[in-house]
Amino acid sequence: MPDVIHGAVSTIFQQINRLSEFVVNRQHRPRLMSNLLVTGSSGLIGSEVCTYFANKGWQVHRNRADVLTIMQKLQPTAIVHAAAQPSHDLAAKKPFEDFDTNAVGTMNLLEAAHRYVPEVIFVCMSTNKVYGDAPNELPLTEHPTRWDYALPEDFDGVKETMRIDQSKHSLFGASKVAADIMVQEYGRYFGMKTCCLRGGCLTGPNHSGVELHGFISYLVKCCLEGRKYTVFGYKGKQVRDNIHSLDVARLIDAFIHAPRCGEVYNLGGGRMNSCSILEAFELAETVSGKKMVCDYIDENRDGDHICYISDLNKIKTHFPAWSVSKSLNEIFEEIYRSWISRGRKSEITE
Repeated sequence: MPDVIHGAVSTIFQQINRLSEFVVNRQHRPRLMSNLLVTGSSGLIGSEVCTYFANKGWQVHRNRADVLTIMQKLQPTAIVHAAAQPSHDLAAKKPFEDFDTNAVGTMNLLEAAHRYVPEVIFVCMSTNKVYGDAPNELPLTEHPTRWDYALPEDFDGVKETMRIDQSKHSLFGASKVAADIMVQEYGRYFGMKTCCLRGGCLTGPNHSGVELHGFISYLVKCCLEGRKYTVFGYKGKQVRDNIHSLDVARLIDAFIHAPRCGEVYNLGGGRMNSCSILEAFELAETVSGKKMVCDYIDENRDGDHICYISDLNKIKTHFPAWSVSKSLNEIFEEIYRSWISRGRKSEITE
């Protein structure tokens, strides 16, 4: 991979008027494709998308300019918008910057695309936080290590028909709702080929795990370092479904080759890649051979989901050739190996 892929670092609050992006030009271009614009290219998903397409024979270049100038000059055939402010806590402290980045930045990109390349294929990385805490209204049953859905019709998880209003989102979730709706509207109103991928727990070996963002990566890091991991409420039985960033890139590829207008998809690892915090402890201990050290606070994070599994049936119907290729065990193993590799520089040893 060219070094430029790892050097595309941009300050998140500069995304409003100046977007850090990769332009991916294929050496042998099929009729469908000419170039790909990726925002947020230094993040988990953006970097994975760049790597994925580069490994398929695409040349990767870096540029930085006003978003309107970018669109006029590059005339991209597809856009993957992965730039975002991802922190709930930071959004509460800096609400203007959060909204400018997540909502206004998305609007700027959409309008630039609409003006200069209305035929572009636009993929936006959204989030399951657009549903707020509405998923917590689904009936649940308690099991020894996890909460789970009580009704058979909810077995596969949360569907795209789940409401996105009249629930508590956090300011981050609200700004992402605004972006999500605008992406849909540019598809439905203007006929642009757009979709929102409402991600569950997106993860992978390149994830920079911190306490309140990057669930599995941070958990594995704590296990390796013997650092205390704090569990916030729900008895540690809260459930998330986890998807490898490579499988996200593969779905983006599928949408680019068979686009639709104004679509939304819940994207996660599905039931087979779901785990609770307690179950994640066991997986981390298995791959590392070390014991988790944890602390429990009997108060959940405000608006936190008790059980969230992405229903993948809509994706599988629209893109039958796509499926989750990385198992939960593989994800833990890759993240463990990644931290070991990084840890050789910071005194983590096997």
